[in-house]
Amino acid sequence: MIRRATLQDLENAKAVLEAAFSPFIAQIGRRPAPMERDLAPAIAAGQLTLAGTAPAMGLLFCYAQGDALEIDILAVHPAAQGQGLGRRLMAEAERIARDQGVGAITLYTNALMTGAQRLYDGLGFTVTARARQDGFDRLFYRKDLPQTF
Repeated sequence: MIRRATLQDLENAKAVLEAAFSPFIAQIGRRPAPMERDLAPAIAAGQLTLAGTAPAMGLLFCYAQGDALEIDILAVHPAAQGQGLGRRLMAEAERIARDQGVGAITLYTNALMTGAQRLYDGLGFTVTARARQDGFDRLFYRKDLPQTF
């Protein structure tokens, strides 16, 4: 089940972020950026989507920016990884992009998060840049969506 988050989902969403990103703290040397994000404004703006039955096991935080839908966070709880939840959330991102009239999806990930890189590569995203940003080594991706008539 994929649905928009409500403020009642805030603690569940935080738990998904903690579980999904905690394994990377030692590798990166600090808490990954998504773990520091205040999700309440995203929920209030209708920009946070949850996946899975209660409790939710995955989340997507995205918003239109310019000609693209920017995915700020994609997270899947480790207990649900490998079950296609990330792919379903990315398919939802494509639907949201089309509904908002944008022709592409952009995102970034930490250069050390190779699992995320495999997912994005497998979904047809292209690396457009690599840069040091906010103290993190990041890869920036873009996927142009097919025109629908």
